[in-house]
Amino acid sequence: MSAPPAQAPTTEPWLSGSHAEVPAAGRAVLHALDLALEDLTRWTAGLTDAEIHSEPLGLTPIAFHLRHIGRSIDRILTYAEGGELSAGQLAALKSEKAGAEPLAALLAEVQSAFASAAGRVRTLAVANLEAPRAVGRKRLPTSLGGALIHVADHTQRHVGQVVTTAKLLRFLRNRDRPA
Repeated sequence: MSAPPAQAPTTEPWLSGSHAEVPAAGRAVLHALDLALEDLTRWTAGLTDAEIHSEPLGLTPIAFHLRHIGRSIDRILTYAEGGELSAGQLAALKSEKAGAEPLAALLAEVQSAFASAAGRVRTLAVANLEAPRAVGRKRLPTSLGGALIHVADHTQRHVGQVVTTAKLLRFLRNRDRPA
């Protein structure tokens, strides 16, 4: 597959010593968000706005994943905080599949969501991670720790889909170029 633009080797966030003041579970979530932003920035670099909204081979567009990542983090953290989703959050959920925003705007939305999430994670990380929490209208059971960890794993799942789709888009772009 086609590689993203070259970049200097970096140390993965979990090995950087960052967020050392945050308890381990919260620190792991923050590191996952740091890595997600690095990967999203790296793998979407050079893609066109048309490409990020395309559905190569029927795959979900990168634009959806970018919208979904930040907005889902907000929803999961609301549950982690013991809250219910607001009308605004529900409207944002319904709008994730549509839009024509440029890549720069979508990455800015992700960055903003991550910055907001970092403060919330830092606050939650010092609470009792075993505290019960409920998710959704069905009030499905989890814990504060379960919700925090889901922020990391759910984010990384969608980042992986962005990376895979970006690789495919680059492959298709290069294959279709005249020799």
